[in-house]
Amino acid sequence: MPVYNAPLDDSLFVLFDLLQIDGDQYGEIFADIDRETVTAIAGEFGKLMTDVVAPLNITGDKQGCSLSNGVVSTPDGFKAGFEALKAGGWTGLVCDPEYGGQGLPLAMGNILSEYLNSANMGFSMYYGLTMGAYAAIHTCASAELKAKYLPKMVACEWTGTMNLTEPHCGTDLGLIRTKAVDNKDGSFAISGTKIFISAGDHDLAENVIHLVLARSDDMPDGVKGLSLFLVPKINVEADGSLGTGNHVSVGSIEEKMGIHGNSTCVMNFDGSQGYLIGEKGNGLKNMFIMMNEARLGVGIQGLAISEVAFQNARAYALDRRQGKAATGQKDQGEAADRIIHHANIKSSLMSIRAFNEAARALVGEVSVLTDVIHKTTDEKVKSLATDRVNLLTPIVKGVMTDQGFDNAVVAQQIFGGHGYIQEHGMEQFVRDARIAMIYEGTNDIQALDLVSRKLPAKHGQTVMAYLQDIGGFIEANKANKQLADIVSALQQASEALQVALGYLMEHGQRNPDNAVAAAHDFMHLMGIVTFGHIWAKMALVAHEKLADDSKRHASEDFYKSKIYLANHYAAKHLPQAKALQVRLCAGAASVNAMPIELI
Repeated sequence: MPVYNAPLDDSLFVLFDLLQIDGDQYGEIFADIDRETVTAIAGEFGKLMTDVVAPLNITGDKQGCSLSNGVVSTPDGFKAGFEALKAGGWTGLVCDPEYGGQGLPLAMGNILSEYLNSANMGFSMYYGLTMGAYAAIHTCASAELKAKYLPKMVACEWTGTMNLTEPHCGTDLGLIRTKAVDNKDGSFAISGTKIFISAGDHDLAENVIHLVLARSDDMPDGVKGLSLFLVPKINVEADGSLGTGNHVSVGSIEEKMGIHGNSTCVMNFDGSQGYLIGEKGNGLKNMFIMMNEARLGVGIQGLAISEVAFQNARAYALDRRQGKAATGQKDQGEAADRIIHHANIKSSLMSIRAFNEAARALVGEVSVLTDVIHKTTDEKVKSLATDRVNLLTPIVKGVMTDQGFDNAVVAQQIFGGHGYIQEHGMEQFVRDARIAMIYEGTNDIQALDLVSRKLPAKHGQTVMAYLQDIGGFIEANKANKQLADIVSALQQASEALQVALGYLMEHGQRNPDNAVAAAHDFMHLMGIVTFGHIWAKMALVAHEKLADDSKRHASEDFYKSKIYLANHYAAKHLPQAKALQVRLCAGAASVNAMPIELI
């Protein structure tokens, strides 16, 4: 059975050593948490994940969810696990105290989100989608709706979903057919079918609150005619008690490749009573509050699966004996060396870990910036933080889930034939990780969004500010001999990124197919440079800690590991930037040359 231990030391390193959230630059934004608080909260949550939630992962995969007589049942142990989350007060950690939350920063909450997804991705989604629905309601709904629904959602006594996709439309939401008829009493009758609805129904909560995109008769076709509605599974009376059923039913549970522990449902709404969230015609805008939360959450899933896969692959490589190292036997007196001594295995493990730690830092950065957006009173600071989060979101969602899946495959490969056998759990990690590349906007959509919307935003000022930050770091540290390898490699990769950006600006506008064909490569090129910049900064911090043991909060080996991994990233990953630049600058010529009939 797979094992999992929360990477607490690294979480603390990101928040307090790298991002320095306890510094003066953030004012009072993070005044409620310090190193001791995070250590206590995250440490206790990590134990819950190891002892209670992670052991349910294989059970959830093997049993899956079932539908009988209209009732959805989750796998054995899920109810008790969910009750443990609620009983510990974990569900409302980052929510508004006005509705029963604890009001802690998202930077704190996303540490726990990583741990939860590593322990049990399918299980985590019942909570994660509830928090996304909470965010949309909290931001856009009326005071009456918030007061009526949010306290129960914060406590996860009621859970939440998002309902966008229909049988005939996924990415192109303008084709949505679900209808909303005005009841003339402040409510609407919602009718239609939605598919692929994660946590659509289950037995973990008393009620399920669906956020549904639908079109009323007085609104135009296309996305501008869509509105967002709150549709409870069970009607809620004026006093907050549950009333009658709301004509919401489950048509079926989707048979999926992975995340079997989560009930992915076909949802039918048959004149269900719903309530408008925000204004008519702003449905997609309001839903994107939940979508953007979800995209960060899905990026965390890529990291989370990569982390748990790494932990198990490392443990296996430290135990499994096969052959002798190319440079001579390392484990003297044994019949064979442990496979971690083989350079290819060691390199694979180092690469996965290098991704995990850079990705964790990127999640921390985006989370901190999001907290700044929510809490700062300085409009300029808020605007700059918003720009950076918007730019980095496709990297978080697209690059981190692509690489998270790849890492799960590499970790499985380290097990050899045993990785293909269910009892070790590695093949489940591969299956579970695959969906993160697809939902909440496929990764091709993330790449196109980056190239077509995020790069041109504010006349290119946002991406130029990002490049200037990297260039400023390179200039400030190019004489630092301790960082020579990583800074040199980062400079070359950054130059490749700038060439690629110039190509898109010139040739992408001239022929949009060039931009479309290059988008995925550009997203990954930018991801490599982003991670390289992060690794250079982490190496700088690690050297500073090693130079002064009074500043250390972890072992000497912890900081040495950062330096080794930074150099590994410089040698093995930053050089990939040039190859991606060459690929994307080839444009769409070879693609457009071949007639579709001959493909």
